[in-house]
Amino acid sequence: MAGARRLVSRLLLFLAILLVALGASCRLWLPLIGRALVHDDGPDQAEIAVVLGGDYWGHRVETAAMLVRRGYVPRVLVSGPPGFYGANECDLAIPFAVRKGFPAAWFEAFPNNAMNTRDEARDILGELRRRGIKKALVVTSDYHSARARRIYRAMEKSMGGGPEIRVVAAPDQFFHADTWWRGRESEKVAFMEWCKTLANVVGL
Repeated sequence: MAGARRLVSRLLLFLAILLVALGASCRLWLPLIGRALVHDDGPDQAEIAVVLGGDYWGHRVETAAMLVRRGYVPRVLVSGPPGFYGANECDLAIPFAVRKGFPAAWFEAFPNNAMNTRDEARDILGELRRRGIKKALVVTSDYHSARARRIYRAMEKSMGGGPEIRVVAAPDQFFHADTWWRGRESEKVAFMEWCKTLANVVGL
């Protein structure tokens, strides 16, 4: 009995020390949780930029428009999943970009029925192959960029190849990788993205 008590006491002491150590070092490891969600290949010359759906604030389409303005790509394909008050997202994103001062001629709508990044990747890669695109810049939110890259690479492999893909991370007004735990909206973004990341890992 005494031996069991000593074991429990040591275990509790170890857990207490571990919690104190984690708390004291949180400024070191918390940013790593946020940074692990982000992958940014950066812009490069390509035939087209592709804006992934799922951005309610327009940062993705604005980032893609700036790629055209800076001469990296000649045009932008805007993905348009459904579910936005009866409209496809691309039908709202392109007018938004035009109101921001970008020419409508830069954008092309790509309405689709994808309900997740994997289905969207299949549809987009199929469209890029149909067009004979050799290199594309995929624009998505920074918190979504690492997962999107993994999904696109896996989808390309399953489809027997595809265009060269570079992921360009767009900023998000709520999520900031190095300080994500300091705001409720940022915490929710990080939590949801990690849930989706782990779901992808187990094949869900």
